[in-house]
Amino acid sequence: MSGSSPAARLQQLFEGHRLTPTQRRIAHCMVRRAADVPFLSSVELAELAGVSQPSVTRFAVALGFDGYPALRKHLREVVPTGAAGSGAGAAGAGSGASGDDPGLNEYQQAVHAEIENLRHLAELLADPAPVERAGAVLAASRPLPVLGLRAASSQARGFAYFAAKVHPDVRLLDEGGTMLADRIDAARRAGASALLCFALPRHPREVVEALEYARSVGLTVVTVADSAFAPVAAHSDLLIPAAVGTGLAFDTACAPMLLGRVLLEALCDGLPDAQARLEEFDAGAAARGLFVE
Repeated sequence: MSGSSPAARLQQLFEGHRLTPTQRRIAHCMVRRAADVPFLSSVELAELAGVSQPSVTRFAVALGFDGYPALRKHLREVVPTGAAGSGAGAAGAGSGASGDDPGLNEYQQAVHAEIENLRHLAELLADPAPVERAGAVLAASRPLPVLGLRAASSQARGFAYFAAKVHPDVRLLDEGGTMLADRIDAARRAGASALLCFALPRHPREVVEALEYARSVGLTVVTVADSAFAPVAAHSDLLIPAAVGTGLAFDTACAPMLLGRVLLEALCDGLPDAQARLEEFDAGAAARGLFVE
């Protein structure tokens, strides 16, 4: 674990624990502020996570510690002490990292928050194994169903659009309702071995139910979600998190979109004829005058 990132070490600390929604919120906040957390008081962490101070204490106990001081002591041992400034300035540093700078207007703050989300994603991708494993699983599935409802539908549609250029049979599932399980069944009968899901807040109940059903019929579920503690985590075989921005009226999803493109790259790596398919498409597009150069 010595070579893993601070965020990855925190996620390992939370694995195997059944957390309440409030506790998942605290855990998610801690992962996003991995460099600062060892220097935060319980009151500061509660404020950042938007919960009460007693909730932070109960969270520490749920992880097996006597209280928050014991948890913070443990964090100082597993997260490099040079990752943040000083203890006294940690809370301020954390706020600035997310774009919460009084010198910036709300639009600039939203952009800076997304930049921080992308930095966090880059840190997680320092270990490429999960993405490489996901790419191999998705490449081997024929057909490949791609699920995304409501806020996540555009992410699923974008992935499916590009994946169809290299994968022989991609099936977009971007509409809920009673037909959703039927379409999962149809994909399974046609030979699908895996399903890719994009799951973003607010998480529709039917996405959770669809993933539970997909696994029950034998599909391996790969999920891109806003947090490792999202409601879909319990029904995913492999979940790769990418945070969303929450500073505007509607969430922003630059990191999940980029992670989708990274998965596309891994998918191509798992398809030996991907380059040939792309060249064939380009030749056809040129012959049809499909694009204006």
